[in-house]
Formats: sequence, structure tokens, C-alpha cells
Amino acid sequence: MRKWLPLLTICLGTFMLLIDVTIVNVALPEIAGDLDASFSSLQWVVNAYALAMAALLLGAGSIADLVGHRRIYVGGLILFAVSSLICGISPNPSVLIVARVVQGIGAAAMAATTFPLLNGSYSGRDRGVAYGMWGAIAGASSAVGPILGGILTEAASWRWIFFVNLPLSIIAIVLCVVALRDMTETHSARIDVAGMAAFAVAAASATYALIRANEHSWSDTGTRSMLLVAAVALAAFVVIERRSAQPMFDLALLRERSFVGVLVAAVTLFLAAFAALMYTSIWLQSVGGMSPIEAGLVGLPLSIMAFLVSGAFGRFLHGANPGRIIGSGLLMVGIGGLLGGVFVRDDAGWLALVPGYIAIGAGVGLSTATLGSAAMGAVAPHRGGMATGAVNTAQQLGMAFGIAALGSVFTARAKDVLGARAVPDIDSAARAIAGGRSSVLTADAPEQLRPALQEAIYAAAVSGVQGTLIASGLVGLLGGVLTLVLIRPTHLSGTEEAPNAEVMKEVAGA
Repeated sequence: MRKWLPLLTICLGTFMLLIDVTIVNVALPEIAGDLDASFSSLQWVVNAYALAMAALLLGAGSIADLVGHRRIYVGGLILFAVSSLICGISPNPSVLIVARVVQGIGAAAMAATTFPLLNGSYSGRDRGVAYGMWGAIAGASSAVGPILGGILTEAASWRWIFFVNLPLSIIAIVLCVVALRDMTETHSARIDVAGMAAFAVAAASATYALIRANEHSWSDTGTRSMLLVAAVALAAFVVIERRSAQPMFDLALLRERSFVGVLVAAVTLFLAAFAALMYTSIWLQSVGGMSPIEAGLVGLPLSIMAFLVSGAFGRFLHGANPGRIIGSGLLMVGIGGLLGGVFVRDDAGWLALVPGYIAIGAGVGLSTATLGSAAMGAVAPHRGGMATGAVNTAQQLGMAFGIAALGSVFTARAKDVLGARAVPDIDSAARAIAGGRSSVLTADAPEQLRPALQEAIYAAAVSGVQGTLIASGLVGLLGGVLTLVLIRPTHLSGTEEAPNAEVMKEVAGA
């Protein structure tokens, strides 16, 4: 039993950092009332965490490769615990937002070291079991967040969605000291500060631009300005890394077709599987009248399938062709999105989502764990943090881009429906529906017009959700095909630390 303590340690950290992406959403009304927070402040309570993670994941992985993965993981846990405490006792929105940024930094440190620690703790079939169970926890965590958040908020207070991290963090820290070991020895190489700064600016600017595009539009001056800043910073990052003797991210990895395939899979998986969940939740709550807990429970089929598939099949995937597994999982996610697009129509309710969620959950269960092992198989062991940081950054950016892009799809479809029903000011109305503010539209309307307006709002929301599901389904299918083509079985065989020939030469030269 002791041999599974490292897995328990890593899964505890993964569970905490992933549920904190979604657990806050259901508590926002309580936070607004208690702290007198504005709508803009509430948005940043959610977005600050994701922004910090996206900006620092790659840098955290690079530092971990130099100073030790276990050390960075423990540091991330401590930072996460302290910031969670500050979140829970925050007296005003400003303190809460800053604490969420620090929480995101701790989460980045944990996420960037997960795969190297798993690889260092297990080998052979045990590694397949470990990745399978980790994938089951990861796949289920995002959907569990809203349910747990709703229960804690209703039973105690919104502050307990943060306080609950404290005992889990203490347990994980103790287990780290007792059970975890590093896969590789630490190195005395210089930290690439310039590269880290350039990439942090690029990732933060791109993520902020995507968030802003979802709130305002792609044509907004602020959105375009931040995209320009991201492009300039990314160009600077490339120049710095090409000239650096010890780069934070080895650009030569991008010449490896299999590693590029892993990054493509990471982006498309999180976009196709999870980005549309925000809009289905808005539809169920603001238009369908469900409570946060009820809306969260609708996502249980996805979580259960992800947990069962990853947990049941993970131990059998060791040594299998990762490209086929990940590609097949993405194709299932794509099929699930299209199933949702078929069933969510007219006067459909929450049951229309279930068939698609089951397929998406199965696809997530297949892909998630194998994605991590495939990333580690593409690089030398001492670059595990670099590979993990790159994959996790791709996932975060895929999620952020997906939410923004699907938001545009939602509003465009909603506008078509509202325009056909002669609803005035369709642009503002469509954005209100996409942002979960449908009640404002009906409250401001004359009483005699409310029944017709409510019908129009429901039809617009259904059409918007249908569009997001179809779009995400198509992305899943495209990602599956690209993954099958790009990831080569000879390079990523899933064998013991079996990097490809070029990486083997690099290790020998070191």
C-alpha cells in the first residue's frame, strides 16, 4: 500500500488545483453580497487564477528541472495553502483577487511538476496504473468543482471553498516529505530569467486578451492591443531562447512531430471537452432555472465516465501507441459534442446533454492520462518539467481561447434567433444571455411582453448552446485526426523513459 502514497500525494494536489478553476463560479453571488464586489471584480476573482497559471507554468517547469521537482511541488503546495487561507479571510475584493493570483502561482508550481514526479515514482505497469488513476482524478475534478462549491456555499459560507484546501494541503505536504522522490538530480545551470519574463508577458497578455474578447468583443481596442503585446512578447521569447545557451524551453522540441502532436492534443482536448461547459451551465441556470448544485449534477455523467474509463483502462495502456489512444479519445470527445448539437434543440432540457456528456467523459478518460505520459516520453528525463509546463500551458490557453471563441459562436447564434423574433437591441440582448444575465432582460421589459421575450430568450440560449457544442465537436474531431497523424508510435512507445533518438543523443552528450 505504501507504494501508492506518491500517487495519493500528487492526486491531492491535482484535485485541489483543478477544482479551484471552477469551484468559485457558484459562489460568486455570495461573494458579491458579502464583499460588496462589482461585476468586474467578480470576473477577476475567477480569471486571476487562470491568468497566473497560464503565465507561469512553463517557467515553473523549467526551474523545477534545475532545482528539483519535489522541492518545487512542496513549495507550490505551501504557497497554495497560504493563499487559500488569505482568500478565505479576505475583507474586500482587492485582497481576494491578489490572493487568487498567488494561488495560481502555487498551482502552476504543482501542475508543472506532476508528470516528472509520477515518472520518478513508478515504472512498468505500475506507471500505467498511476497515470490512469491520476487521469481519472483530473478528468473528474473540473466537474466536481461546481457541486462541491455549491454544497459548501449553501451549508456554510463561500469562504469554505478556500478553507477546505488547508487540511488537504497539510496532508499532501506531509506525504511529500515521507513518500516523494525526484526523478533526476538537480542541476547548477543558470535560470533563464529573460526567457521566463518574455513568455510570462506573452502568455498573460494572450490570456487576458481572450478573457476580454469574451466580455467585450474581438474588435475591442483593448483586446487587439493585448494580442499585439502577446505577439511582440512571443517574438522576443523566440529570439531569447534561440540565443540562450541554457534556454527555458528548447525550441528544437518543436521540430519533433510527436511533441507538436502532444501540444495540439492538449489544446484541442481542453477546448473541445471543457470550454462549452461554461455555456451549458449558464443555459441551465439563468434560463432553465436550475440551482448551481443542480446544474453541477448534470455534469456528473461526464465526470463519472472520465473517472471510470481512465481508472479502468489506464493500467492496460502502458506500452501502447499513445497517438492512437489520445487520438481516439479526442474523436470520442468530438462525437460527444456533435451528439449534444443533435439533441439540444427546440424545447430541450438538461437530459439532452447526457448522451454527449457520456461520450465526452469517455474520451477525456482515454486522453488525459496518456497525454501526460506521452509528453514525458518525448523528452529526456531531466527535461520533464519543461515538457509538463508546455503541455499544461497549452491546456490553459486552449481553455481560454475556447471560452472566448465559443462565446462568439453563442452570441452569433443567439442574435439570429433574437433578430428573427424582432427583439430590440439584439447585440446587448445576446451578450446578456451569453453572460448569464437573462433575468435583467425580462425584468426591464413591459409585463405584457415578458412571455414572448422569455420564449425568445430560451430559444436563443438553446441555439447558442447548440452552436458551441457543434463547434467544440468539430474541434475535437480535427484534433483527433491531427493527433493520429502527428504522434509517431516509434517515438512515443510508452516504454521506460524511452525518449526518441535525438533526445538520447542529447542525454549522451550531457
